[in-house]
Amino acid sequence: MFIHHLEKNNSILNKFIAEIRDVNIQQDSLRFRKNISRIGEILGYELSKHLNYSAQNITTSLGVKNVEILTNKIVLCSILRAGLPLHQGLLNYFDDAESAFISAYRHHPNKNADFEIVVEYFAAPDFKNKTLLLADPMLASGQSLVAVYKAIKEQRNIEELHIVSVIGATEGIDFIKKHLPENTHLWIAAI
Repeated sequence: MFIHHLEKNNSILNKFIAEIRDVNIQQDSLRFRKNISRIGEILGYELSKHLNYSAQNITTSLGVKNVEILTNKIVLCSILRAGLPLHQGLLNYFDDAESAFISAYRHHPNKNADFEIVVEYFAAPDFKNKTLLLADPMLASGQSLVAVYKAIKEQRNIEELHIVSVIGATEGIDFIKKHLPENTHLWIAAI
C-alpha cells in the first residue's frame, strides 16, 4: 500500500485539521462540515497529481493550446455515515466523477464492545476502466473499509483503488494494509 500522509508537509491543511480537532471549534457543525469539505478538496488535489493525463489541443481566443487533461474516469464512492462533506469536497475537484454510495455501520449483537460491520446498501455505476476513490472520513479500526471493499468486490471489478480519509489511527492503517491490494493508495490528512 502507498500511504500519502499530507499533514507531514506544512500547508493550510494543518489549519483545517486543527479546527476539526479543537473542542472549542468542532461544536460549530457548519464550520466542521466546511472544513471536512476543504480537506477533501486538498486530498483530491494531491491525489490528482498521481493520475493519468494526456495531451489535448484546446482552442483559446488566441489560438490552439496543448494542455494535459486528466484521462482517468473516476467513480467517487462514499461510505454513508459522516462522509457527505468529504464526498462534496472531492466532487468539487473531480466534477466529472460518477457517484456511488455504500452504507456500513457497527452492529453490536451482544450489546457489548464486540461488533461486526454490516453493509446493507450499495448503489454504483459500472467500474469498468475506471478509478475508484473510496471516501471514509475516519479510519479507526479499518474494519469498515475492509468490509466495504469486500462488498464492492462481490459486485464490481475494482481496477484502481484510492482510499481517501481525513483522520486515521495507525492500527486501522495497519489493518487495511493486510487486507487491501498492495497497489492501493491511501490519501490521508492526519494520522
